[in-house]
Amino acid sequence: TKKVLVNDGADEVAIDTGVIECVIRKSGANLIDRVTRGQTTILAAAKLVALRQDQPQLESAGAAAREAFGSKIENVIVEQSGPIRAVVRIEGSHATPSRSWLPFVIRLYFFAGSDQIRIKHTFTFDGDEYKDFLCGLGVRFSVPMRDSLHDRHVRFAGESAGLFAEAVRPISGLRRDPGAAARKAQIDGVATPATDTWDRRVPPLMKYIPAWGDFSLSQLCADGFQIRKRTKNGHAWVFAAAGHRAAGVGFVGGPGGGVAFGMRDFWQKHPAQLDIRNAATENAEVTMWLWSPEAPPMDMRFYHDGEGQQTYPQQVEALNITYEDYEQGYGTPYGIARTSEMFLQIAAATPSREDLVKFADDVRQPAQLVCAPQRYLDAKVFGANWSLEDRGTPFKTALEDNLKFTLDRYVKEVDQRSWYGFWDYGDVMHTYDADRHVWRYDIGGYAWDNSELSPDLWLWYSFLRTGRGDVFRLAEAMTLHTGEVDIYHIGRFKHLGTRHNVQHWGCSSKQTRISTSAYRRFYYFLTADERVGDLLREQVNEGEAFKKINVGRKLGENAQVLPLPPVESPPAGGSIGVGAMGWGSLMAAWMTEAERTNDKAIHEKIVRSMTGMAALKKGFYAGGWKVNLDTGAIEHDGSDAVGLSHLTNCFGLPETCAELIVNYGDRVPNFAQAWANYGIIYNGTAEEKEKALGRRMQGWSLADSHSRNTGYAAKIANDAALASRAWKELLDGRPWQQRLEPRKTQRIEGPAVLNPIDEAMLGTNGSQWQLAAIQCLAYIGDRAPE
Repeated sequence: TKKVLVNDGADEVAIDTGVIECVIRKSGANLIDRVTRGQTTILAAAKLVALRQDQPQLESAGAAAREAFGSKIENVIVEQSGPIRAVVRIEGSHATPSRSWLPFVIRLYFFAGSDQIRIKHTFTFDGDEYKDFLCGLGVRFSVPMRDSLHDRHVRFAGESAGLFAEAVRPISGLRRDPGAAARKAQIDGVATPATDTWDRRVPPLMKYIPAWGDFSLSQLCADGFQIRKRTKNGHAWVFAAAGHRAAGVGFVGGPGGGVAFGMRDFWQKHPAQLDIRNAATENAEVTMWLWSPEAPPMDMRFYHDGEGQQTYPQQVEALNITYEDYEQGYGTPYGIARTSEMFLQIAAATPSREDLVKFADDVRQPAQLVCAPQRYLDAKVFGANWSLEDRGTPFKTALEDNLKFTLDRYVKEVDQRSWYGFWDYGDVMHTYDADRHVWRYDIGGYAWDNSELSPDLWLWYSFLRTGRGDVFRLAEAMTLHTGEVDIYHIGRFKHLGTRHNVQHWGCSSKQTRISTSAYRRFYYFLTADERVGDLLREQVNEGEAFKKINVGRKLGENAQVLPLPPVESPPAGGSIGVGAMGWGSLMAAWMTEAERTNDKAIHEKIVRSMTGMAALKKGFYAGGWKVNLDTGAIEHDGSDAVGLSHLTNCFGLPETCAELIVNYGDRVPNFAQAWANYGIIYNGTAEEKEKALGRRMQGWSLADSHSRNTGYAAKIANDAALASRAWKELLDGRPWQQRLEPRKTQRIEGPAVLNPIDEAMLGTNGSQWQLAAIQCLAYIGDRAPE
């Protein structure tokens, strides 16, 4: 049985999978120095490339200055060392002699008995969006070419099983035919017979057949790609082929060896490109472009000039019309990140057409190990607050049909609305515009959702209870997007996420309700993905962010004053006020770290914090309390204040509390009752609220979302009246036959719309209703309406 062998030396890391050997230098520009198979070097000098312009070319009256950056390695760590798998983490930046920027983390994965290398490419944007326009970003490597020009092969995978397959020097279609055996060998990608077996007129004339050394496949939008080729630099490109959605897979090499390469989510994260250069020389060069240099430069500037919003009152007025929270300087992309996944196959010879198509299928959708839903449920994973699909009664059937309809529509809506693009793929929109028959992509805070009201949680719980692969992939894409693009990883806003906006980083409201670990722990514990593990570890210290940014700037008294300057170099630790929503985010981060490390100190901090919350006289409605970031202790000022927001419940707090109760409930037995009291009070009568909180309270919105809290209280109290109340809350007080009436789509065609659509009235805030329904079924499904 083959094993992965790792030799971690002073200057390099050498890895042997039993099939290939790879050498990784610990300094310099090359991520991979060389990869050999047997005694043959197949791949060499793998490095990163980035292209920068000083202005967006299309708007410039003159020429934009373009600058090329290469990779500069700063640290190499062996994160896992066999025998089945090895993982090497490479850290550095993109650099020239005068500048280093765009910090990166590259992970290389190696597997026992495998000829493949998996690459995870992460970079963080740390430029000036008004001066630094990325016009190319990718990975480049060399492939030594040893075979005759007519035995060198180039491949690009198209859509489905489609394949573009040609030779550097083609011998089919010539005026003089070399013979069927030679032509077939070249088409099949195997070594051609010796030239002395060909028609004798062909070999002396082969020097006149052009050798096509350069090939490009560019996917500049989600719905079209083009393949071009040329003989060499300095000569014109020739159109070769076109198609819809390329797999993002190519190959260059021959019978003596070559490299198949692929980028996952190639067309979904356009503009992307695959380049092969100099295939007619001794060393072909391959570049996998994450951002195509043929596309317009990456323009990350804020999308408007402020529209005259100079003061807080003006910003509040604007918020009241566009729902956008704007403040100059806050809509910055500085600190956001993006991760891409690539694959290399170090081939001993040109793969067969069928094998390359199979490789393309694996790149498009890598295999994912999952359990059956029943196994997840039996393990009580992610809290005891969900159940399997249940159609045992007419009511439950109608409810499940409603849940399925919404899931199906969102899965289809991604493609119908083309929610694709390098920075966009994985997110969904917030609110629909029924007049234009489009989502409100251009209206302030109504555009990209950025995890508003927890669609991430809805999708993950939906996967757990159904086992649907399409739902897993949608949740996966959302997790990988929101965890990086919607959150800051360096800079002033580190640890915070950005509220919903036309641009993912556009809103000036920066909060942990977007960056909460509650959204990403599902994917991490289901896949053990190292990059998502990084994101979760970042949030362990998220409490420090509360000291830098006043997330309620434009509310209450703050609406009449100028913004306070940010705290510089805030002290570590200390006590801060975060509110119940922020406390839930802290608990999700700490709980995740405790589960990963089994650190007793973190376990104790969680228990101490839960104990303090349960001891508050008004529980989750208490005001005037802070949490100590060092100890987790809750410190109350002794006041009779009440603190509440209707949004407290909507960003992972119920789901986090469910897990806290499963994991620590035996150590803090009164915490469950404190959490149940939150649900009892929220949708209680005015008299019940006054009795519990000591004052008259106005009505609170999102009653249906809080039905799951009532349902939880009904479960632990075994209270039929509370259960009945919970179902009424979920159904808006209407008969279930009316509230759960079967939903349908409507076909809308031109000229009302650009493209025909199947329209359904959706809104991503509805994620809360879906979560409430799922959890009510789990808590009080045995008391569901007849």
